[in-house]
Amino acid sequence: MNESLQNLSRRRWLQKTGGGLGAVGLASLLGSASSAQPHREARAKRVIHLFMNGGPYQGDLFDPKPALARHAGDRPREVDLRTERKTAGILPSPFKFTSQGQSGVPVSELLPRLGGVIDDICVLRSLHSDNPNHGPALLMMNNGTITPTVPSMGAWTLYGLGTENANLPGYVVLCPGRPVRFSVLWNSAFLPAQYQGTYVNHSKLNPHGMIPNLNNAHLGPEAQLRQLALIRKLNQRHLAGRGPDADLEARLASMETAFRMQFEASEAFDLSGEPESIREEYGEGHFANGCLLARRLAERGVRFTQVYYGDGQPWDTHRNHNELGKKHCRNIDRPIAALLTDLKRRGLLEDTLVIWGGEFGRTPVSENGNGRDHNHYGFSMFLAGGGVRGGMTHGETDEFGFRAVEDKVHVHDLHATILHLLGLDHERLTYRYAGRDFRLTDVYGRVVREILA
Repeated sequence: MNESLQNLSRRRWLQKTGGGLGAVGLASLLGSASSAQPHREARAKRVIHLFMNGGPYQGDLFDPKPALARHAGDRPREVDLRTERKTAGILPSPFKFTSQGQSGVPVSELLPRLGGVIDDICVLRSLHSDNPNHGPALLMMNNGTITPTVPSMGAWTLYGLGTENANLPGYVVLCPGRPVRFSVLWNSAFLPAQYQGTYVNHSKLNPHGMIPNLNNAHLGPEAQLRQLALIRKLNQRHLAGRGPDADLEARLASMETAFRMQFEASEAFDLSGEPESIREEYGEGHFANGCLLARRLAERGVRFTQVYYGDGQPWDTHRNHNELGKKHCRNIDRPIAALLTDLKRRGLLEDTLVIWGGEFGRTPVSENGNGRDHNHYGFSMFLAGGGVRGGMTHGETDEFGFRAVEDKVHVHDLHATILHLLGLDHERLTYRYAGRDFRLTDVYGRVVREILA
């Protein structure tokens, strides 16, 4: 966490509001970070999850398959797998691959800038999941199960490690629009409510547009502080007479975080302070802004940040796949390469784990003639920074890129590895609820040690 950034934002806010809180009031205002001890030495302190809602096609990006061109239109036994919708013969990818970086990892021409930073990236080519439907697959990737009543990966991370900065939410979700149906993907379920993700609609760049009611229009900071002190005193009296109440305690913590956010969130979510050269490096659009915001939150101690791709059109190419794929790649290539470069330049990449991928991949066979259906049998994701070996691939799919066949990595394995890099043992990070111990990986998962630096 960058202390100078925190202190600068605090000082600016106190100047705006006139200060005058006194030493005791100021200490209460600033709060204290709530950090827990990891199970082992951590390689990563924080996570940035770049989520490609809809499912990118691995054969266009990181998993070249020359056999597709040789068998165009055919439907050999290897691709005769059950999918969500009816598919036909093999549809070759028209995009060329070249070896990039000192490592020589093949990268598609669709991602030229990511090719330039491939030596910092570990491509997982052998992911597989359990369900080809968006809803269950989204839940599996984000929550570790296909049911919507368990905590999200970000909530588990915050529960296990706490936060480095009490003046900002520890878990932030940047997603344009108002995706109510997605809220289960960042919920805390039966974990205490303070661990759920804080949704931010970053389609409006003004911090006050992103975060409703960021400032109190009726009370100054001293009056708010006295009000919070009274509320806490009354609630503590209530709890003393009735016993613990996790929901009430979480609501009180949320109120106090909201109060403290007034001086730090206004600065953290304000991109206008970024130099023009940095804005140019990231490019324009919701996803570019989300990547830049994620970097700003990382350097201010936010533990887990998710950036959702898409604004009304997810990466779901059942028709017109090639043209839509070009568009989506143009939207992500520059911002992600800039994010990795920017983190590395600031000394943050080594302890920030960046995750890229969707809920599944897409089929090498065609749907509707020029589209591709969902594919959970084998798909690609990548990790960078945070203790991961860069400039490598791990695992393989079959010759057509349909099914993971070598060094397979299930979503549970991915989650176990992410927690391991954060210093958490996925088998020990549990929460007892309804008579049993729950965990992100359920009763499965292994750490993919082959990719660790």
